Amino acid sequence: MTDLSPAGATGHGIGARLKQLSGWQRVLLAAFMGVVMTLGHAPTDFPWGFFLALPLVLSLTAQVERPIQAAWIGWGLGFGYFVSGLHWIGHAFLVDPDQHAWMLPFALTLLPGFLALFWAAAFWVAKRLWPQSLVLQAMTLATCWTLVEILRSHVLTGFPWALPAYAWVETPLLQSASWAGPFGLTLLVLFLCGYLPMALLARNMIGATLSAAAFAALWAWGTLRVPDQIAYATDAALIRIVQPDAPQHLKWNRDYIPLFYQRLLEASAAPAEGRDGAPDLILWPETAISYLPERVPEGRQQIAAAARGAPVVTGAITAPDDGATIGYFNSLVSILPDGSIGPSYNKHHLVPFGEYVPFAWILEPLGLEQIALFGGFDEGPGPTVVSLPGLPAFAAAICYEMIFPHEVVGPGPRPDWIVTITNDAWFGGFAGPQQHLDQARFRAVEQGLPAARAANTGISAMIDPYGRVTKSLPLHTHGAIDALLPEKAPPTPFGQMGYYSTLLLSTLLVAFLIVIGRQPIRFDTK
Repeated sequence: MTDLSPAGATGHGIGARLKQLSGWQRVLLAAFMGVVMTLGHAPTDFPWGFFLALPLVLSLTAQVERPIQAAWIGWGLGFGYFVSGLHWIGHAFLVDPDQHAWMLPFALTLLPGFLALFWAAAFWVAKRLWPQSLVLQAMTLATCWTLVEILRSHVLTGFPWALPAYAWVETPLLQSASWAGPFGLTLLVLFLCGYLPMALLARNMIGATLSAAAFAALWAWGTLRVPDQIAYATDAALIRIVQPDAPQHLKWNRDYIPLFYQRLLEASAAPAEGRDGAPDLILWPETAISYLPERVPEGRQQIAAAARGAPVVTGAITAPDDGATIGYFNSLVSILPDGSIGPSYNKHHLVPFGEYVPFAWILEPLGLEQIALFGGFDEGPGPTVVSLPGLPAFAAAICYEMIFPHEVVGPGPRPDWIVTITNDAWFGGFAGPQQHLDQARFRAVEQGLPAARAANTGISAMIDPYGRVTKSLPLHTHGAIDALLPEKAPPTPFGQMGYYSTLLLSTLLVAFLIVIGRQPIRFDTK
């Protein structure tokens, strides 16, 4: 009988060598495979390394006997993956190096080390459930892994950056996000990329053929789903997206604020491409203006004059003085042609330690009010649809919020498009901004909605509901693009159900594996 376990699949050569590795050698090898997986993400966009990394990791896990050994493999894999994939976070500590550079080594190791704990937990549970057949082993690992990725997206407000699904954004598999979402697509690629090569090595031609056919079907369906031409309504709105290119270390410098503000005004006042007069809407990035718009009416009038009849949607810090609201908000504000403030949106998912301090209610009684007030922003009420006169209604998302697939579009009437404003100057110029843009492309496909993205230093873009960038401004340039708003696609299964179907499926698979497992799951570390 053919041995369908990874040990048998890799043969006496590779399998025997893997079995002889010491603990730290397994962790180092897994960490290197994590780096290989990272190559799938922007800006390298080479997802095919998954077909190398995942079978090797699957085989490594099969070779060890104890769940704690598998957990170390998962942790090493996650550490290599997140260290290489999130290195751009270090750029934020170099904006003011005299103050913050000393924290750089800690930021580049502690956060990846913490995120890797989720993967360690997935491997630990998977090894507890470890069945005998190869297909079930691949399913077990992919399912547990997907569940902890959902968990990673929620624990401590969540940080779902670099989900494995995002490595496939430049392929037709992106279209599967319309029904599977990023978590469902993560489950699919983890299983198929792990199982297919192992089935080939095990000479299980039925399993290899079926998995290859499933991968090919996803690829073909994604190719056929995307129309050849981008669809526009006959009266499609013309959106001007303005990018001032304000480097973070100069953005709040009093000597440079007038320069960046003038760039915004001049780009907004320029004649619209392809038509007389102004565009239908002008979009500025996150915290584009340096004053509180509700308290500086002359500033609003200046913006309205530059826009020449078009409403302007801009990021700003606001402090509503309505007698009921106290505090500051990171806001998206609309300035109407008469200079008045129109519908606005306050960011509801704030960045921990950047826009607020978690557990501030514990710090204040200890006399640490200054630490508790660090960041200083209050939360908005939640996802909001913004409606401006004569324009399609849009869902609003500010920077960090765009990485959460379950929070961009809230309950209620479906919007016509998504507007996201961001300040990616914190991310540097390599990997961070490109990965953030890729996640916006996923949100567009998941919801079947076009998305307009205004970024302070780039990449600003218009994205159609199939994730295609129709027009963009590159990094570190200032100017504007005029882009027609594509038509939205029909409602998607993910837009209607969210990730709950993936959560339910993964939970049922785990329950199935417990039932058919050769031994019941035990929660100990021996």
